[in-house]
Amino acid sequence: MSGNKYWSKIVSELDPYVPGEQPKLSNLVKLNTNENPYGPSPKVLDAISASLDEDLRLYPDPNGDILKQAIARFYGLNTSQIFLGNGSDEVLAHIFQALLKHKHPILFPDITYSFYPVYCGLYQVPYELVPLAEDLTLQVDDYKKANGGIIFPNPNAPTGRLLPLADIDALLQHNQESVVVVDEAYIDFGGESAITLVDRYPNLLVIQTLSKSRSLAGLRVGFAIGQPLLIEALERVKNSFNSYPLDRLAMVGGVAAFDDKGYFQETCEAVIDSREQLSSELSALGFQVLPSAANFVFVTHPKYKAADLSAELREQGVIVRHFKQARIDQYLRITIGRPEQNKQLLDVLAVLMGHL
Repeated sequence: MSGNKYWSKIVSELDPYVPGEQPKLSNLVKLNTNENPYGPSPKVLDAISASLDEDLRLYPDPNGDILKQAIARFYGLNTSQIFLGNGSDEVLAHIFQALLKHKHPILFPDITYSFYPVYCGLYQVPYELVPLAEDLTLQVDDYKKANGGIIFPNPNAPTGRLLPLADIDALLQHNQESVVVVDEAYIDFGGESAITLVDRYPNLLVIQTLSKSRSLAGLRVGFAIGQPLLIEALERVKNSFNSYPLDRLAMVGGVAAFDDKGYFQETCEAVIDSREQLSSELSALGFQVLPSAANFVFVTHPKYKAADLSAELREQGVIVRHFKQARIDQYLRITIGRPEQNKQLLDVLAVLMGHL
């Protein structure tokens, strides 16, 4: 699209991010956007209900102190090490502006979260794609070169593969002249967080979200953890953009989610158990299933085209994510659902594969 005379020049040059489909039908098995199949903690709902009062006429705390304190309690941090945003995508946006725009290009994998190149286009950040290995693993040695910053998800999306913490440590030891951003949207489903390395590396920034493991995708709460100088840079950008990114309900809900450790652990374990069971059953159907530490699996089948499987599943009321991107166009990303949803997926696949 060429745009029109009223657009700023950059608008016509953008290639916007395309979010996963949010269908309006309610009778679908929705396994396409990595939402948690279990609802948020009942304590979250109680906290939000208790805050539905006339104080909503007042602006929220611009610093989000009560939520920063809850996150600090959970991870054993100081509040000066925590930055809050309206979902981790907004946190990412501020990071690209505040910390990743330098002379050298930033580095990130060729198969990764597709918002990264979008932000590079929006903020005019030079970047270089670093190919994943043939088995879609990230090799830290490939990042040992001049750069304006490094960013990658761990576990990676959409592959689900986990980079061991020791490899992240080794990368940080080698790369101390630019910021390393570890995007941990899915870390609670089977990985060890790089938050444990923050005190040792002043250039490390770790991003997390309440959208996945705490079942609050609809509340829009994300945060970053790093040493205070990195956090200050993000706060300067945030307060030049929107001083009130989190509303009152998001903050009290977030506090309740962090404080209810039992529910958090229970639901994470349920997703992990379902993932392992689903992986085994998909393998029995002939799928090649990449090892996953996320709340989804990334699969391909040697006999069937991924696009055909995706389309046929949709016809039967089951939605999964198919990417048309080179190298992964024969893969499907399947979100882990409740056991009954996973069974419906498997039942439909078994029938389809007998007819395709």
